[in-house]
Amino acid sequence: MKTLALSVAVASALLSGVTAAGNFRLAHDVGYAGAESLDPISPNRFFYANQMLYSRLVRQDQNGQPSPDIATRWSASKDAKTWTFELRQGVKFHDGSDLNAADIKYTLERIKDPKIDSPVAAVLGVIDTVKVINDHKVEIKLSAPHADLPLLLMDYRVRIIPENSGDNIAKTGIGSGPFMLDELDPEGTTVLKANPNYWEGAPAADAMEIIGIPDSQARVQALMAGQIDFEDSVLSQQKRLFTNNPLFKTQSIATGEWRALVFRTDTAPFDNAKVRKALRLAVDRNEMMKLVSGEGAGTVTCDHPVWSGDQYRTEINCDQDIATAKRLLKEAGYENGIDVEISAADNEPEWLRMIEVYQQQAKPAGINVKVNMVPSDGYWSDVWMKHPAVATRWSQRPADQVLNEAFRSTAAWNETFFKNADFDSALDKARSELDFDKRKALYADLQNTLWEQGGALIPYHLNQTRVMRSNVTGLDPVENFSIRWNRVNAD
Repeated sequence: MKTLALSVAVASALLSGVTAAGNFRLAHDVGYAGAESLDPISPNRFFYANQMLYSRLVRQDQNGQPSPDIATRWSASKDAKTWTFELRQGVKFHDGSDLNAADIKYTLERIKDPKIDSPVAAVLGVIDTVKVINDHKVEIKLSAPHADLPLLLMDYRVRIIPENSGDNIAKTGIGSGPFMLDELDPEGTTVLKANPNYWEGAPAADAMEIIGIPDSQARVQALMAGQIDFEDSVLSQQKRLFTNNPLFKTQSIATGEWRALVFRTDTAPFDNAKVRKALRLAVDRNEMMKLVSGEGAGTVTCDHPVWSGDQYRTEINCDQDIATAKRLLKEAGYENGIDVEISAADNEPEWLRMIEVYQQQAKPAGINVKVNMVPSDGYWSDVWMKHPAVATRWSQRPADQVLNEAFRSTAAWNETFFKNADFDSALDKARSELDFDKRKALYADLQNTLWEQGGALIPYHLNQTRVMRSNVTGLDPVENFSIRWNRVNAD
């Protein structure tokens, strides 16, 4: 089906018609232009569908901490190099086959397979071997101690798939989650039907309908018109449309999600650490948050990815300092300032506003910003990690994971091309330190290093504004990866 145009009329045309009773309807932004994949470790992962189709070994509880999913309990050796996971018995995949330890081994080894070159490989790089003890127990040996391995295993992409299913999983979607694939159409309507054999019991909804609507305003209009039941990316400017309206319920959830501007540290002038620090000092973060996302729309951060709810978060002073920014540019050899072109996709309105606000804030420091809006189709393959300066977005991850995935020298998604051997060594030391207080201090040092030397401008972490119709039940006020989709319904 052809991707929706940006007009409400076209959105209405697609969404009109009778929806089956008991179906829950939500939209997605077609961020990969119809190339969305049901392979959980694909760069083009189909976000909502994959959450509903697959289980994890370990999942997040409502506070973002590791809790049982396929694994019911786990333990570590004293040196945190050997972990044992006991598996839930009686779990079946959608095709009726049993889920057992061989599937866990296959899933984890496939993620690490260099031939696949998955971006998730860096997350699980510390895993050395996976051994099947019996059908319901696996042993994971690490190349170095890691005190927080369960935090890594609850990554939203580490989804359990059947042994030897990698060649066709992108289309079949066979997992053990609460919903099963009925119809795949990323640009139209993807339908997932309830899995009656889900280990927690049959889901509350008969089916999930995931409807492709690229434009954020069209998604809001679809929600207002009763054509979808839920929208999880409502902008602050749109929230007022639902305030005090008895037909809708709203939720605001602090998250580790962020929008950022990133600069390639291997490309002039961003290869100079003084220039990068000047770029960051030019920002008034509170004002940017207010103008881009709304008053109180998030929590200010200082250009590192560790959010306020993470146990390893450290607070840094990153007030705007135009005078110091100008001095640093002069010391770097740019006394007359620098010209910076920042590329962003045209389907992300907050990116455009962020760049425009930065354009005004940075100008007094001698930083002249030009906006380069490009089509969303192909942005992630042809622009991101290609152009010298781009806009980006990330979802919430634990500290160790996101620091390794976004800033380790060898990471596939090291979008700033930050290469720092000392930083890499410090990452290894932090994750292998068994004393919590010492480990926290090491992660604090890493965050300070990014503030001083990194190539990312991460001004704040976003609160997520969700709006749903008043008849929606079972959708707790938790961040996306903690939602229990089997409990959600529109009565």
